[in-house]
Amino acid sequence: MPHLPEPLLRLIAEESAAQVPAAISAVAEAARLRHDQATVAVLFYGSCLRQRGDQGKVVDLLLLAESYEEAHSSRIARVLNGLLPPNVYYLEVLFEDRQIAAKYAVVTLTQFEVLVTPRTLQPYFWARFAQPTVLMWARDNEIRRRVHVALSQSVVTMIGESQGLMSGTWTPAELWTRAFTETYRTELRAERADQAHRLYEASAERYDHLTRIVTGNGVAALHPEESRRADRRWWQRRMLGKLLSVLRLIKASFTFQDGAAYLVWKIRRHSGVQIELTSWQRRHPILASPVLAWRLYRAGGFR
Repeated sequence: MPHLPEPLLRLIAEESAAQVPAAISAVAEAARLRHDQATVAVLFYGSCLRQRGDQGKVVDLLLLAESYEEAHSSRIARVLNGLLPPNVYYLEVLFEDRQIAAKYAVVTLTQFEVLVTPRTLQPYFWARFAQPTVLMWARDNEIRRRVHVALSQSVVTMIGESQGLMSGTWTPAELWTRAFTETYRTELRAERADQAHRLYEASAERYDHLTRIVTGNGVAALHPEESRRADRRWWQRRMLGKLLSVLRLIKASFTFQDGAAYLVWKIRRHSGVQIELTSWQRRHPILASPVLAWRLYRAGGFR
């Protein structure tokens, strides 16, 4: 990875050391133990972190693994995880008097370090981990350092790949709102129209500070060809991203428990669109996925 500003690394290290509720620690530990010796780090991110609670939500976790051979007993799972990362799993843990639900992704640390760089066209990883993230557990200090570097790189990639979309002078709020909007467009995201700005507002001071660190408070004028190149790259991201999103949904049918029902629940929570699944669709999510995706699209479940 290229040289990263020390203030950025320090800020990310401090941020990633934040304390989390005991319920989330419990489900994170259960996820880690599922893959035991293969896991080198556990990260917590997403809406539960932003809203500081898990009531009525599913906790988002990322497990970084030493290798796919150690992480998965299934050869198919190993191959799919390497070809189309991440593999995603569902987990419920009884904590005190209630169930805590988590959706956790698995990718090797080595692959994660590549996926957050500009070398990776798709923003799936660098867009998520440019956002606030807590490093809940790391096997040792060297792993911790590598995770801090990867999270910092996510921020640099997000800013660098989005600057070309901006014209004239712009504010951090405009940059991050545009960046989040564009990354949503590369996936089958069931988000409200103002979600990108709400995402920025949830940590506005943080994003402003990160932008100043990475850009050095400067907003350089872009050559028209640079802007055209940026537009082309984001168009490519949208085309490829939609395809990869469909493939990830189909792949998740191998790993998610009742994955089709989870998908419908998540879309209903984000967009208000509700579709009832037949018993056949629940039993055969892979065969049902094209029809289900079309019904959800027609109903406005994603754009």
